[in-house]
Amino acid sequence: MAMGGHGVATYTAFAALRTPFSAYYSSTLSRILGPALRPPLAFAVSSRPAIPSVFVMSASTSSDADIAVDIASNIASVRQRMGDAVAANDRPPGSVRLVAVSKTKPLEFLQAAYENGQRYFGENYAQELMTKASELPDDVSWHFIGPLQSNKAAPLVKAVGLNKLACIETVSTVKLAEKLNRAVETMNKDVEEKKKLGIYIQVNTSGEESKSGVSPGCEVADLVKKISEECSWLSIDGLMTIGAPGDDSCFDILRLCRDEVASILDRDPNDLELSMGMSGDFEVAIAKGATSVRVGSTIFGDRDYSNNPK
Repeated sequence: MAMGGHGVATYTAFAALRTPFSAYYSSTLSRILGPALRPPLAFAVSSRPAIPSVFVMSASTSSDADIAVDIASNIASVRQRMGDAVAANDRPPGSVRLVAVSKTKPLEFLQAAYENGQRYFGENYAQELMTKASELPDDVSWHFIGPLQSNKAAPLVKAVGLNKLACIETVSTVKLAEKLNRAVETMNKDVEEKKKLGIYIQVNTSGEESKSGVSPGCEVADLVKKISEECSWLSIDGLMTIGAPGDDSCFDILRLCRDEVASILDRDPNDLELSMGMSGDFEVAIAKGATSVRVGSTIFGDRDYSNNPK
């Protein structure tokens, strides 16, 4: 879709997609296994050795009961569901990335996921990502998926490094882009192999005030133009949205945004990622064209926000 003057046709297309669908597909996996002291079970994933369940003391219950989360089984189930959704929509095998959202979860959970073949992890808090990145193997690719204050951009880039920090998915202001760009430029000084930092443009497809991101249409276009012209150390690799629960038209809107961004950047739309879909709706997102889904509680269990590392 050509940008033109960001005219009426584009606005009409976005507005029409704002009508929520009458049906919402939602499914979740069982995340808690048996009684508190149930022995761990072992599950094999592909040809890898079986990894036992991971146990953690629940900080969210007054009884402090032990809660067992079988990460190996959960990951296998999510991958199976992803594969089924890919096949059902005639998409190529392996065309959708699984980003395991591990915010507030202990390192042991991430290690269990890693041992079961998971290499992409998503974190919402800068300090938590910096801490975990220093503990996990270097072949882990980290996606930052939460709100990032501009004053934390440089510390995050420098602490994690360009080899491990694969993407900042939540860029929605020129200020943040400029901070990230300067940090990457500094990292590339005096090194032979120069690297860019991948970013996604976060789009508020639901129009909710509680959601971050730029609005579809002209705001997305203007931001993409400025970043592409002024931030040479950033690579616009795709778009990301959270969307509204039960409104999968948000996924259609993000696809329209991708078409316009591709036109601005003179690229094939299929070269740009669509990060959309979470635990409750990732299969619907895959049907709508997601190339990256962010799944957290279905893999790691419910989160405890009592002691968030910002």
